[in-house]
Amino acid sequence: MTAVDTTFPDTARLDALVATMRDTLGGVQRPDGHWVFELEADATIPAEYVLLNHFIGTPEDALEAKIGGYLRAGQNADGGWPLFAEGASDISATVKCYFALKLIGDPPDTPHMAQARDWVLGHGGAERSNVFTRFTLALFGQAPWRAVPTMPVEIMLLPRWFPIHLEKVSYWSRTVIVPLLVLASLKPRARNPRGVNIGELFATPPDQVTDYIANPTGRGLGSLFIFLDAVLRRCKPLFSRTMRTRAIKRAEHFIKPRLNGEDGLGAIFPAMANVVMAYDAMGYARDHADYQTALAAVRKLLVVGEDRAYCQPCLSPVWDTGLAAHAMLEAGEAPDGARMTACGEWLQQREVRDHGDWTARRPGLPPGGWAFQYENDHYPDVDDTAVVAMALHRADPARFKDVLDRAANWIIGMQSKNGGWGAFDADNTHTYLNNIPFADHGALLDPPTADVTARCVSMLGQLGFEPSHPAVARGVAFLLAEQEDDGSWFGRWGANYVYGTWSVLCALNAAGQDAASTPIRRAVAWLEKRQNADGGWGEDLAGYEDAQRDKPCRSTPSQTAWAVLGLMAAGDADSEAVRRGIAFLEAAPRTGARWDEDLYTGVGFPRVFYLKYHGYAAYFPLMAVARYRNLQRSNERRVRYGM
Repeated sequence: MTAVDTTFPDTARLDALVATMRDTLGGVQRPDGHWVFELEADATIPAEYVLLNHFIGTPEDALEAKIGGYLRAGQNADGGWPLFAEGASDISATVKCYFALKLIGDPPDTPHMAQARDWVLGHGGAERSNVFTRFTLALFGQAPWRAVPTMPVEIMLLPRWFPIHLEKVSYWSRTVIVPLLVLASLKPRARNPRGVNIGELFATPPDQVTDYIANPTGRGLGSLFIFLDAVLRRCKPLFSRTMRTRAIKRAEHFIKPRLNGEDGLGAIFPAMANVVMAYDAMGYARDHADYQTALAAVRKLLVVGEDRAYCQPCLSPVWDTGLAAHAMLEAGEAPDGARMTACGEWLQQREVRDHGDWTARRPGLPPGGWAFQYENDHYPDVDDTAVVAMALHRADPARFKDVLDRAANWIIGMQSKNGGWGAFDADNTHTYLNNIPFADHGALLDPPTADVTARCVSMLGQLGFEPSHPAVARGVAFLLAEQEDDGSWFGRWGANYVYGTWSVLCALNAAGQDAASTPIRRAVAWLEKRQNADGGWGEDLAGYEDAQRDKPCRSTPSQTAWAVLGLMAAGDADSEAVRRGIAFLEAAPRTGARWDEDLYTGVGFPRVFYLKYHGYAAYFPLMAVARYRNLQRSNERRVRYGM
């Protein structure tokens, strides 16, 4: 990293940087007005794509050779695969990557495969992988079905009042689980045309392992659920075939209206892949329209280069477009110019006006939001809705008045009882479900979080809702109650306390909180304490583990932008910390529309699944530098917007 220039900021250099990066970001706008960047997860997603191909018996040799190149490049020096760049090796990721590479054709005695095998065996063997991985192994006949928790498809027939019901879990869990229930019931065997097996990854022969099912929380309730799992396993043979057939039909009826065209069930890879396998297991013909639609949705996620390829977990066009719009407007792009006009029209066309699954908790609430992906009408996203509404409001509040009114009404209606907001559902807080054996990933629910709540408060504040408005007041109270002892806020969807603290400081500013108040000053002090010597900020994803919360991390442009934006929202635009952060961004290398950034700073599920939003290193640094430039030119230092 280039040393920080202590003479910066220089007005001419600031103007040149903002103009260059604005025009470069504008240059990657799609012809119809939207932006979309690659969205990269860990190596398990491309590995699972290979496994899917071999499950249905249609290997794609040329493509899989490129995926193999991607997988090998991501292997750690110790032989395992991590959940994020420069992270520690993870046993479930390593088992899937090894299996995929062996399916692709890598001989098990090659050095990288032998090293991976040794790492897995040194960490307890494939039997110690998570539930989802063991489910895959059962589908391929590599582990017995008792290696996974009992998941009767008859769950589909349970009444709403029952303690375990699909409406009580998150949208992503719902869309993943339903086709999984079909697979668990039918217990199909992968076609596996090359007859590949990975028995060598088990420390104990898989049929001899007796402790596959573990308590995910270590609590007494978890032990009770394990006991119930054993009872249910014994009772399953007593279930009637008629009931099973009815339940499978109910699952089909759930999936069919949510297939979502070539954007896929839930518009997320695990749900899409499970649907393809479920249709295959149910005997759908390969030319069946629904089967073809489901398979096309999966393949739409591929990113194919000359020598490497990978599969994205989903697509992020609405999120990217909303955030890029904020950056472009902050950087001086004309709201009524060609670029922003096209952007506004594209976003307006993506408004979700359908009644989705969220109506189970809010049956009388009119729709009015945005999804994360191109299409996902059953599952509009509260966070996206707030970001898009703020962007449209900045561009032209009069032109988009009807859209903004609907969005505000929907956001207010989606507020949970505790004053916070979840991402897709209201009051999705049935925490006892985190104790079921299936929930070892810890991401079954969608409870209110500080970062999503902050975005909603920011939106309402920017749109003119007074601090005394009940939704705003309750949201602020939730945020203040969620502040950590050290002054920061937890980041559920971004890494981590820097992301959460930035989000909340923006919200408190938009809601009219006094910048001199104790909560804001404590947050500012925490951010200043976390600044690196080079002027930037960095936070390791390992920090989601309590023991590694304060683990040092090299600075990244996106996290530096969040910190600087948070400090400016707190009224500290003239501080030395902000100046040094802007100097870091000015000095940081850039390629095209992006600042160079190889680390992951996005989150799917803390401790389990992380994301690299390629767009984060484009629009967030531009937004931060442009805002700093604008505030320095202004007679006041207060940030006018919610982001």
